[in-house]
Amino acid sequence: MTADLADLNARIKQAVAHGQLIASSARNIRTLLEGAGSDVYFQSVKELVDATEWQELNDRFYQTLAFGTGGLRGRTIGKIVTTVERGNAREGERPEFPCVGTNAMNFFNINRATRGLVAYLQDCNRSEGSSTKPKIVVAHDPRFFSKEFAEMAAKIAAENGCDAFVFDGPRSVPELSFAVRHLHASAGIVITASHNPPHDNGYKAYFDDGAQVIEPPASGIIAKVNAIMTESFTPLPKEQQGKVTVIGKNIDQAYMRRLETLILDPRVIRDAKSLRVIYTPLHGTGSVIIKPMLIRLGFNFLAVPEQDCFDGRFPTVKSPNPEYGEALTMAINLAEKENADLVAATDPDCDRMGVAVRTKDGKMKLLTGNQIGSLLAWYRIKTLFDKGVLDKQNAAHAALIKTFVTTDLQNAIADHYGVRCVETLTGFKYIGAKLAKYERAIPEQLRQSYADLAETETRRLRFAYSSFYVFGGEESYGYSGADFVRDKDGNGAVIMFCEVAAYAKSRRQTVDQLLDEIYSQFGYFAEKTSSLVFEGAEGADKIASLMKSYAADPVRQILRSIVANIRNFETDEIKDVEGDLIPKTKMLMLELEDGTRIAVRPSGTEPKIKYYLFARRQPEGEKLTGADLDRIKAEVEKQLEDLWNWLRKDAESRLAKI
Repeated sequence: MTADLADLNARIKQAVAHGQLIASSARNIRTLLEGAGSDVYFQSVKELVDATEWQELNDRFYQTLAFGTGGLRGRTIGKIVTTVERGNAREGERPEFPCVGTNAMNFFNINRATRGLVAYLQDCNRSEGSSTKPKIVVAHDPRFFSKEFAEMAAKIAAENGCDAFVFDGPRSVPELSFAVRHLHASAGIVITASHNPPHDNGYKAYFDDGAQVIEPPASGIIAKVNAIMTESFTPLPKEQQGKVTVIGKNIDQAYMRRLETLILDPRVIRDAKSLRVIYTPLHGTGSVIIKPMLIRLGFNFLAVPEQDCFDGRFPTVKSPNPEYGEALTMAINLAEKENADLVAATDPDCDRMGVAVRTKDGKMKLLTGNQIGSLLAWYRIKTLFDKGVLDKQNAAHAALIKTFVTTDLQNAIADHYGVRCVETLTGFKYIGAKLAKYERAIPEQLRQSYADLAETETRRLRFAYSSFYVFGGEESYGYSGADFVRDKDGNGAVIMFCEVAAYAKSRRQTVDQLLDEIYSQFGYFAEKTSSLVFEGAEGADKIASLMKSYAADPVRQILRSIVANIRNFETDEIKDVEGDLIPKTKMLMLELEDGTRIAVRPSGTEPKIKYYLFARRQPEGEKLTGADLDRIKAEVEKQLEDLWNWLRKDAESRLAKI
């Protein structure tokens, strides 16, 4: 050990003794520095110790970033950027090096994740007696260090005996999902932190079915990754290494041909030539596919020029998240200028889509994720019946899949048409798992090269032997209209919603009038999603403590309504409508006597605990009138606001006792 390292270790030990540094932080600092392949690590830690920035060191090192079922996600730029991390970059530019720390997104953790994933794939090949090299497809978004992380992942995969296919530039999550199955790959990797702030990045792993990994592969991969604590490894001999292949336009074109099949009624697009669309990719990957697709399909659209460029700073928005109205401000302003009917926005990795529509009174209005999904679900099921694809005889073989925390309006729509509504945990990987299950139900000899079959042929097989997937979605602005992608698809969502808007236009309706028509028939359903944010190591403890408090001391009454039922998804045995056991997860579901529903869960990707509130009003007669709707909307909005205020104050009270 050098004198400098010995001195640093002594100071770290002293900081632990004085309660300034968490013991686990000290252990992780020592582990990282002992196997350091770069002087950047030592110099960054030393600078933070010299400055007594103990909180920053705890945030960076209190844990080794664990590879979970969602992969990895964390800061790639620290709250404090050290001099050596800044390097040659000027103030305001991306640092030269990513954040040093075992709890950060950096080359250390990209290295661990990729080697662990490769080791698992090779174990699978050995157990199956296969001598072929595993194949991994790698994509990335335009975030800071995404390109470098993707190139590193491909290089490490090849050096450890995998063939790697890496995109020639930023590509979306759904295109990666498609590419895994199109190339018959063993796995996929996307370097992205979705809509997180610019300082974050992440690593998402996909299995051979094109969906994010779930059990049982998840535990195997997680164990392999989390067992690796050093960057050091010896590459295989050259003759045993894999090859890195750059991919791009050919995959784009194959994917776009599939996206074309999402359009159910081309006539409505032709009949609504006056429909005007504004689209923004929010500096992300959506422009790669969505713009050429809108041209190909004949939509009249404009892209927001200031946001139609890759930029990991996301400089025109506070957050590149289409769930937030602020992110759509520039697009809405352009829509006002151009008198457009519809605004669509996708997040940086283009798996989520947000929408604003021009209402009957001429104003632009944001729709919630639940409203967008319900419009898509209703239109697609109705149109499939209109086209004769669905009928009373085969509807029982069709499935709409949604998460438990998505609006119950979609249950009502599915029930009305006789379509099965399947509920899953939050995360599109569970919807992807259902799609894989439906594929496996087809006799093996008939599903050879399933991913290569035309949509009409896979539909015929699913109706005959399995379940035809009509739509899937989650309240957090993720949607899917077909099983050629096994994740939420912002590219497909924009196309599908443009068709809904064209349908409304062809009937001389605005989209909000169409939504009210749905409410009139099925009842008014409204939701509110809120969260409490707790960052860093201390925040993680608060989130965990709050969830334990709800389980140990359950809520019995909220405002004037008794809690009639509580489901604890971490401890209870819960099955879906198909009889499949729901995996254990940290989520509580409360059902009140007045029909209100509340779900509470820690976010899997952000430092927050999330609350989902659901209210409904059913028509007393056949339908709700316009006057009924106006009154009910105001009443329910107040009810949900009062409910959230109660829950927030209750959470504060619980934390004060912890």
